[in-house]
Amino acid sequence: MQGPMWIGVGAWLTLAAGSGIADWRRTRRSDPDAVGFMPWTLVQILAILGAVVTAALAIKG
Repeated sequence: MQGPMWIGVGAWLTLAAGSGIADWRRTRRSDPDAVGFMPWTLVQILAILGAVVTAALAIKG
């Protein structure tokens, strides 16, 4: 029953990696006036938190 939980951890970590790449690209954009609206750092932090919580639940269960 823990298999789907670990898949969820993988999904959270994939989201965290993707948002980290998006934040990295945003900070190195060629046009400094072309700002985005997505808070990639917050998305990354929340995704890491979700991965930690899901991993803790998978280990416990």
